[in-house]
Amino acid sequence: MSDQSFSSTICEACTIGAPSATPDELERFLALHSDWKLQAADDYRFLTRAYRFKNYAQALVFTNQVSAIAEAENHHPEITLAYGKATVQWWSHKIKNIHLSDLVFAARTDDIYQTLTIPKV
Repeated sequence: MSDQSFSSTICEACTIGAPSATPDELERFLALHSDWKLQAADDYRFLTRAYRFKNYAQALVFTNQVSAIAEAENHHPEITLAYGKATVQWWSHKIKNIHLSDLVFAARTDDIYQTLTIPKV
């Protein structure tokens, strides 16, 4: 799967018992999106990435754009907003793991960052 196909893949709703992203899907995604990191908490795995900006207002613009795609698809990341930084974490709560949809949304989050017209750090 190419980078373009991750961000253009149609997402399907994740349900309890849905399969996690395969090791091959995760490996291909991380090879294309090396700023994303795979992490684990007590009872779930997630993708995380910090995005840098010149100030709080620019980070907020980005956060709002990510929030818009999350609302449109009813799939919501954890976003931490700070001065000059927004950290995004994607995982599927129902399976407490990473679903293919999370890879798609992480790629779309990168697309948003790349297309912002505000100067980035």
